[in-house]
Amino acid sequence: MNVTVIGAGLAGCEAAWQLAERGIPVTLHEMKPKKMTPAHTSPLFAELVCSNSLRGAGLENAVGLLKEELRRLGSLIIRAADATRVEAGGALAVDRQGFAAYVTDAVRSHPNITVVEGEVAALPDGEVIVATGPLTSDALADHLLERVGGESAALHFFDAAAPLVSFESIDMEKAWFASRYDKGTADYINCALSQEEYRAFWRELCEAREAEVHGFEDKSVFEGCMPVEVMARRGEDTLRYGPLKPRGLRDPATGREPYAVVQLRRDNAEGSIYNLVGFQTHLKFGEQKRVFSMIPALKEAEFVRYGVMHRNTYLDSPRLLDRYYRLRSEPRICFAGQMTGVEGYVESAASGFLAGLELARRLAGEPPVDFPRETAIGALGLYVSDETVGSFQPMNINFGIITPLGYRVKGKRNKNQEISARSLEIVEALKPGVLMDLSRCDQTGN
Repeated sequence: MNVTVIGAGLAGCEAAWQLAERGIPVTLHEMKPKKMTPAHTSPLFAELVCSNSLRGAGLENAVGLLKEELRRLGSLIIRAADATRVEAGGALAVDRQGFAAYVTDAVRSHPNITVVEGEVAALPDGEVIVATGPLTSDALADHLLERVGGESAALHFFDAAAPLVSFESIDMEKAWFASRYDKGTADYINCALSQEEYRAFWRELCEAREAEVHGFEDKSVFEGCMPVEVMARRGEDTLRYGPLKPRGLRDPATGREPYAVVQLRRDNAEGSIYNLVGFQTHLKFGEQKRVFSMIPALKEAEFVRYGVMHRNTYLDSPRLLDRYYRLRSEPRICFAGQMTGVEGYVESAASGFLAGLELARRLAGEPPVDFPRETAIGALGLYVSDETVGSFQPMNINFGIITPLGYRVKGKRNKNQEISARSLEIVEALKPGVLMDLSRCDQTGN
């Protein structure tokens, strides 16, 4: 039986890969390059629209645990990330172009995947996984809303991406390489601001003109990706306790901790492009240039891409989906990615992994793999399908939605590492069953 996957983002590519690797033919629909959204710049699959990294790599971080679970279970997305990694201290950051090219090549060259370019305006018959992301086309979004229960079935919020600057345009006499608390390999460029410089910057940021965004309100912004100007308007010191916090950094020019610090993170393997960490924004382009150039090290900065703001759409998943991302009212239809209410690139890949794995096993007459709440993969699926949730909001993976240990461990870091160790022990126990699907496929020659 052929399965239709709609959308070649991280979730769609992961789902298609898991199905194809188990011998199931997949037709993967992607509307790029025939139709692009305002946030897309490349025809490649798995495009990282936001320039931030895939976040923490250590097992004391919940997203680090989720990546390790996926890595052990054969995730294409994590394999691509590992292959295109660039140094970023304790984070897993990638060369975005190299990452997207890796995923695109793997998917397009798979013998069980047929790629069809062009927009899909309605769900086809048969088994289907919808992974069209937070920028689902209007035609398909309208069809889905009608199919799953009208306007009450979907919510809207806004997401933002930070600007990029060229390395050669950064004044390194007013900036220095270092990681916070000297952790890692000094992968960040740090741009110090004095108290006077910070206050002038903050005042202009608060007054800067925003681009027009239909229906935008500050309260609608997802807290995990809040525009820097929205944070600034919440108080003079909000940024200094957020993305501009100076703690753990010492300016070699003065030997002291600066009043505020803007950090830049490498955005490609060559180190020729850097992004402004925490500077997601929807200011007018001219205003971005004017205000962000007030940062001393960026006075002459060349902005190779300005920040953008765009609408995201997600389902009321607890009412609609089960723990395997299947539509309760019509299980042949699955969803994956940010439209399910998982937030973040790694989380999107995890939902695609589980949706693809479950569908492959169902078509083979096998029961689903039971990833419990003690695992990050299981916790995400159980969160988006939890009917007891009141006001459903998109969620990054975090230890708060994973079953606690049940006993005390001194120190948050130690506790988190112990939770991760327990989770990975469970994953190792489940791993033979997951990978047996692949070996069985190999033995049958599919």
